[in-house]
Amino acid sequence: MDKKLIITINREYGSGGRIIGQQLSEKLGIPYYDDEIIKMASEHSAVGEQYFRMNDERPGNNLLQRIIGGIKNSNNKPTIGEHITSPDNLFRFESEVIRELAENESCILIGRCADFVLSSAGKDDFISLFVYADLSTKVDRVMEVDGVDAKEALKRVQKNNRIRREYYKYYTGDEWDDMTHYDLPLNTSKLSLDDGVELILQYLKIRRKI
Repeated sequence: MDKKLIITINREYGSGGRIIGQQLSEKLGIPYYDDEIIKMASEHSAVGEQYFRMNDERPGNNLLQRIIGGIKNSNNKPTIGEHITSPDNLFRFESEVIRELAENESCILIGRCADFVLSSAGKDDFISLFVYADLSTKVDRVMEVDGVDAKEALKRVQKNNRIRREYYKYYTGDEWDDMTHYDLPLNTSKLSLDDGVELILQYLKIRRKI
């Protein structure tokens, strides 16, 4: 690929957003970063990976920020000291990794407020996607993938999407599922994941990104 292409994907739990990201990676021949961001942030910071995993896509513990939202300082450098493993500091380490990846190569970035991190750094040449689905579709997909009954699947969908919504609000001040924030929202209840990937590829062609 001649031109650099950065795609950020926020996704509802159970929507199939991760699978879409992986398939786009294969079709476009560019790297896909999800859990890899955690591993790279751990290596970069020398902070144990377990700390990042415990706080992955979860809001921090600052009560005021939980209420009003918007840490608005993803460009700040992480601190080295007694607060090195605080959720806010771990977010800054991940943000550094996201900015470096976007600076150096074409890639697909999953979750972790990547769209906000890049736009806060003055970058506007990326494509932001939001993958969502009707509740019944999400529950059915979680039942199939996780091998659980409908009651447990519903519980997981509601819990994980609440946490992701709070996480995004905490660090950006914006609503995670506000479709006006994204270049292309995609409802996977209305089409298959394969068709969703093809739709995104067509959109990228229209935008002259590929």
